[in-house]
Amino acid sequence: MNFSVYFENLKIAWQAVRSQLLRTILTALIIALGITALVGMLTAIDSLKASLSGQFAMLGANTISIQNSGPQIQIGRGGKKPKRHPKITYRQATEFKEAFKSEPAITSISFLASPFTEIKYKSLKTNPNISLMAVDENYVQTAGYEIEEGRNITIPDVEGATPVALIGQEVVEKLFPATNPLGQIIQVQNVRLKVVGVLKEKGSAMGFGGDKSVFAPISKVRSVSQAINQSYTANIMALQSNLLEHVTANAAKTMRNVRRQQPKEEDNFNITRSDNLSQMLIENLSFVSLAALLIAAITILGAAIALMNIMMVSVTERTREIGIRKAIGAKAGSILSQFLTEAIFICFIGGFVGVLLGMLIGNITASLIGGAFIIPWKWIFGSFALCFFTGLISGLYPAYKASKLDPIESLRYE
Repeated sequence: MNFSVYFENLKIAWQAVRSQLLRTILTALIIALGITALVGMLTAIDSLKASLSGQFAMLGANTISIQNSGPQIQIGRGGKKPKRHPKITYRQATEFKEAFKSEPAITSISFLASPFTEIKYKSLKTNPNISLMAVDENYVQTAGYEIEEGRNITIPDVEGATPVALIGQEVVEKLFPATNPLGQIIQVQNVRLKVVGVLKEKGSAMGFGGDKSVFAPISKVRSVSQAINQSYTANIMALQSNLLEHVTANAAKTMRNVRRQQPKEEDNFNITRSDNLSQMLIENLSFVSLAALLIAAITILGAAIALMNIMMVSVTERTREIGIRKAIGAKAGSILSQFLTEAIFICFIGGFVGVLLGMLIGNITASLIGGAFIIPWKWIFGSFALCFFTGLISGLYPAYKASKLDPIESLRYE
């Protein structure tokens, strides 16, 4: 078949769409709904995956974390809850840091004093959603933060329990909209801390981020909080990425010695690499992807049935037209291709609308929860391929029926 026949089929398809505008719009909208669900959810998920990879890449692929339990990441009812081991005490954390000084790595110890803290400055205050972290002089580096203004927490600050603090960008925006925060006194859980540094904006993804944070010396937080039974975290950053395996193995060995474990005992702590944590989150998001595919499949199935019905009605209404075309020499293959083109054309209309809406909704949803804007080319091309096959399958029987109509009987049809 040459291109002129294809263009003629497209022209007839457009005329048929215009003549059955209401039915065509309804069918295309059903298809658009399915494609919107598919592209929208998968766009949001891909955006979050990209953002998550970027966020955890900021921690560095050569960073590991030692805690008394694994990361508590679980979507739905699947998966296993992380095993909790005896708490890592302050003595054990400091002993580990001291013993690990000879390794080609930077080590820090810290603990989350409170995930929901209200920070005050004069008459201003933040929402009670600021994380108060008790940290040492190395935490900023091992956790992938940077200082934008001022200085870091120092060894003398930690040794002397100096009442100083580093603050994230959200704290700056809430408390110091028109004031330089350096040197100002903030109140954190009834403790007055002097701001000595401002953290560079880090952003967030699915609740992860450093902008809603206040860092204070670990010794100062311990002196004013109920931290006796707190479990501590050790962050270790290998100085070179090719030393990560060596550092990880030695970190496990050192922590076992610190925890006085016997050779045959299993590790009673958990080691997590930042890239593994990112991968764990991304794998959990795959369940949402399957749900999106299922929703889209059900919707597309309904659209396929509706499209087949509209094409059957179209064949019936245009029986006389088919008879005329056959009488003047149109072959069965030409009639078949014409009706298949119409079915695919209607699917592409719905698919085009669905892709645009899906991209818009997906990126808006992702931006609201910290994702990045993306154009999901894979899902766009996949959606149009799905539309093509949906139109082909839905239009095949009506087109075959039209191609087999007897021209004499068709001309006599009223």
